[in-house]
Amino acid sequence: MVRSVRVGCSGWNYQSWRGTFYPPGLGTARWLAHYATRFDTVEVNSTFYRLASPQAVARWVEQTPERFLFTLKASRYLTHYKRLTELGAGVGRFYDAVRPLVKSSKLGPVLWQLPENFHRDDERLASALAGLPSGRHCVEFRHASWFADEVYEILRQHGAALVIGDAPERPFQSHELTTDWTLVRFHQGRRGRRGNYSAAELRDWAERIHRWRARVEVLAYFNNDWETFAPRNALVLRRELERLED
Repeated sequence: MVRSVRVGCSGWNYQSWRGTFYPPGLGTARWLAHYATRFDTVEVNSTFYRLASPQAVARWVEQTPERFLFTLKASRYLTHYKRLTELGAGVGRFYDAVRPLVKSSKLGPVLWQLPENFHRDDERLASALAGLPSGRHCVEFRHASWFADEVYEILRQHGAALVIGDAPERPFQSHELTTDWTLVRFHQGRRGRRGNYSAAELRDWAERIHRWRARVEVLAYFNNDWETFAPRNALVLRRELERLED
């Protein structure tokens, strides 16, 4: 069975996209609705920096099609300040703020990005995952010590996905698949100009994702948002995937 693939960007509210991805006269209040005509998923980075307002989240739900999917980045208070300890109250506040999404069919994974100076701690990871609400969760490790078979097994035991990050400064990141879905974050191309992904890189990634589809569902997000690289690269990747399906 071939699993689904969704491709999108890490956010939609970028002034540099005005006049390139967004029509020049389109007001910012309509940007998400326009974005949703081109993509069927988005990663929300703003939830990492501050709690969302339920009113704003309700508008996200209203402005997107029925099958649209939001991936939410977990609050840095939980990942960078609490560092996966004593999560109960903080997790509750995070989910309360996005309640309109939780009640809809549009809530995708919650992405837990750990800081670069957070070294491997198997017990803390297992305890944190065990206490999270039901739903999809994925973890982006940014220190090399985490990329080990024992850590992958903890993720498998809790049904969590390893975030597959593509960033030149972190060559140690793994393509390990730990559950029946995976999430790829494209941070910066290696061969394109100023972080743009080259056509060859995107073809290589399309072929890799196409192979994974025999085993897992794939969510892929481009985080290289400067100079409108993210939506451009995402659209090219999707075209390459469609070509492989023919």
